[in-house]
Amino acid sequence: MKNKDTIKQQILDAFHFRHATKKFDPSKKISEDDFHFILETARLSPSSIGIEAWKFVVIQNEELRNKLKEVTWGGQGQLPTASHFVAILARTKQDTQYDSQYIVNHLKEVKQFPEDIIPQIQSRYKAFQEDGLHILDSDRTAFDWACKQTYIALGNMMTAAAQIGIDSCPIEGFGYNGVHNILEGEGLLENGHFDISVMVAFGYRADEPRPKTRKDFDQVVQWIK
Repeated sequence: MKNKDTIKQQILDAFHFRHATKKFDPSKKISEDDFHFILETARLSPSSIGIEAWKFVVIQNEELRNKLKEVTWGGQGQLPTASHFVAILARTKQDTQYDSQYIVNHLKEVKQFPEDIIPQIQSRYKAFQEDGLHILDSDRTAFDWACKQTYIALGNMMTAAAQIGIDSCPIEGFGYNGVHNILEGEGLLENGHFDISVMVAFGYRADEPRPKTRKDFDQVVQWIK
């Protein structure tokens, strides 16, 4: 077992290494094993009430990437050069509402709860979604809640990649309607069960970035004792 201080320093080194890579070296490709590792950290990520309301679509098709490039101003350098490009989808309200068939199946098949206690669990989910965070106020609030979960997986993927020397860039700079229409046309949104949350590119940097800048620790951390 490695010394704890060594592990902590390796993790911090990965955070210092990571930056939003605008252009990758297209001649360098991530190995299948390494990218499976990155995807596995996404799969194992936590999500609110554990419903895993996401899907990770790895887009390697050049024609589809070119279509996305037309409506993704934040990915002009990444889409043509990234070794791997992922569209992260979030489930819509029809799947994430407490009484949806998706929830029932997830509780039975994934969480393996006994069928007779599922109504009790759904009752707790109902209170949480309706009275707690007002998740079900609209289709948009429900979708935004699911999107929040995808960002946990997104962060884990980028950190895991950095720990093994792989660069990444999260991409929100896109036209929602344009990306939605492209993915829907490809049949990737499964008849409205999913929609686009965020995208992320992976590969190896073409150029060295400028030094990392962040606010000082005491500017962003407050202790209440």
